[in-house]
Amino acid sequence: MTYKYPNAVLMIFCKAPIPGQVKTRLIPKLTAEQAAELHIELSKKTLQRATQNNLCPVQLWCSPTTDHAFFTASAATYPITLQQQQGVDLGERMHRAFCSALADYSHALLMGCDCPSLTEQDLEQALTALNQENEVVIAPAEDGGYVLIGLNRPHPELFDNMPWGTTRVLDQTHNRIEHYKLRRHELSEQWDLDTPEDLERYRALALSAMPSDLT
Repeated sequence: MTYKYPNAVLMIFCKAPIPGQVKTRLIPKLTAEQAAELHIELSKKTLQRATQNNLCPVQLWCSPTTDHAFFTASAATYPITLQQQQGVDLGERMHRAFCSALADYSHALLMGCDCPSLTEQDLEQALTALNQENEVVIAPAEDGGYVLIGLNRPHPELFDNMPWGTTRVLDQTHNRIEHYKLRRHELSEQWDLDTPEDLERYRALALSAMPSDLT
């Protein structure tokens, strides 16, 4: 397959869609089964967006293992490879994924699978920025975190002892980028789907995107 950015890789972190273990902040607004189905829907849309125009190779980084039926079906449907997340917390898993990817590629992006606002154009902008010798590319999130980060070499200092899941993640990441004097490029602010309010926003956008009845 021919890629526009063959020296880069996009890593997508994804949990197995096990009811009660994904999108738990949407319960009880959704049942555990409905939350798992929403996770599947978001993940499929992310994979479609990531692979549709062959920007770069795509890896699906799975948790807890790669052998869940959703992951094997995804690998059969999309041009991706499966990898297994390794580490005791999110920061270690992210750092290890970057170490693995950057052993084979010059540039690497890492994102989750629950950001409906992140577009293919955003991904291409991030890849372009890494090719322009920016050391860090980041897509900030409205909730004080970020939805995508890109590197040209591993930077464990960006992931160690980080307050994941809080509103302080982005600020602390910015502080560390400045402390280590890393050249960064920032994408436009995004939003991810975590809360019941996010779900309503997502559903409203889906409705507005539907074609109107012309009859």
